[in-house]
Amino acid sequence: MWRRSGGVVDGVSATVRASNAVSLWCGGRGVDHLVVGGVRGSSYASSAASTATPQSPKTAVVLLNMGGPPTQEEVLPFLTRLFSDNEIIQLPLSPAFQQRWIGPLIAKRRSPRIAQQYAAIGGGSPIFSWTEKQGNAMVKLLDSLSPATAPHKAYVAFRYAPPLTEDTLNEMKRDGVKRAVAFSQYPQWSCATTGSSLNELWRKVHALGMEDSIKWSVIDRWGTHPRFIEAVAKVVTDGLNKFPTPEDRKDAIILFSAHSLPAKIVNKGDPYTLEVGSTVNKVMELLGYSHRYMLSYQSQVGPAAWQGPATITTATALGRKGHRNVLVVPIAFTSDHIETLFELDIEVKHAANEAGVANYIRAPALNGEPLMFQAQAEIVNTHLHTFAAGAAAEAAGLVTTTTTTTQQQPQQQQQQQQQQQPESEEPTVAAALGCAEPHYSPQFPMRCPGCVNPACRNIVNPITPYTQPSLGLAAK
Repeated sequence: MWRRSGGVVDGVSATVRASNAVSLWCGGRGVDHLVVGGVRGSSYASSAASTATPQSPKTAVVLLNMGGPPTQEEVLPFLTRLFSDNEIIQLPLSPAFQQRWIGPLIAKRRSPRIAQQYAAIGGGSPIFSWTEKQGNAMVKLLDSLSPATAPHKAYVAFRYAPPLTEDTLNEMKRDGVKRAVAFSQYPQWSCATTGSSLNELWRKVHALGMEDSIKWSVIDRWGTHPRFIEAVAKVVTDGLNKFPTPEDRKDAIILFSAHSLPAKIVNKGDPYTLEVGSTVNKVMELLGYSHRYMLSYQSQVGPAAWQGPATITTATALGRKGHRNVLVVPIAFTSDHIETLFELDIEVKHAANEAGVANYIRAPALNGEPLMFQAQAEIVNTHLHTFAAGAAAEAAGLVTTTTTTTQQQPQQQQQQQQQQQPESEEPTVAAALGCAEPHYSPQFPMRCPGCVNPACRNIVNPITPYTQPSLGLAAK
């Protein structure tokens, strides 16, 4: 996500019998061509609107990601937004209130080099075109999988490139959306990616006065979802099949590459590296641990310490140690963008070849992979019907979703609940059924140990009751 060479970021429900409700609730718990340039401003909205149904979508699915500049002219605005935001990049010795002035200066200095890199990959980032294609394929499958929540419509909301979050929210308002799922397109959680995208979403919801107009739920991580693992294993196999001989294919080392994080964020307890490792392990397990493999991190920028080992350093070291065949697999990205098309395909490849890697091959990105479309649709379908099962169970009188504490309830209401429910029964749908809450993952409410951001782990106008976790006492 961040680049050492230039600082680029480029990139994210009735009537049911009680027994069926529990089954639905817990089910699924294991939970083209490049088009670049010429897409600016309102072009995004018109492109999305052209696929909309005549009626208002019953369920909106908002695909969250950081985005990338579609043209070289958009590089400077993109970098200016990026470096002005200290929630993503914390400049050393620069308080947040100063970063809004220092960030644009850094962006102006770096943009010529970064524009050249985008020129080398076709003129701009393809991340919007791929995200839009994935979203449209996903909702087409969703309409079949979940007619009760159809019609569905996919919206794209980027942090630093169009379509920006506020523009997407305005489009949803025009469409009359009342129910939405914020679907992070980062499979593994990090406070610097999914966390910041959600924080931006809620800020813009408040800024636009939309706090009460849309009911929200959140898909905040999905890095071990079985269909996603299957999709990644598929592109790994496709990559292995590109080696020139069976002997080279058998000899290949699989080098998984994920975007890095500053050590400062990792040391606060950010779960990203743990979740990336879990994805890698699941992929290799599905492949039967057929090859030797490693995990490295790319796109470090600046002098501060970052999570390592660096992908370019690792690939170079493999060559120097006599390894001739290396398959590089992007493991934390859902599509191609500058980090795959330039960093991995040009920079890292050149360094690895110079160090002695004869066959450096990069596995295809998920882009238009049908298994990826299916994974996204299944993830959202399970999310929506987990909520539906919880609501049905509540309607059947099995559980309650109230978040009010016993001390706050009137005495008469307490006595009625004690008569109706055994003392051992838990007060929420999730606890009673032994499953996650319907509108977020079990990990979502857990702040990092070193978290100091009061905006984190929040949901505005949630579809079911939710309380943002406290920051707690500041460390001394």
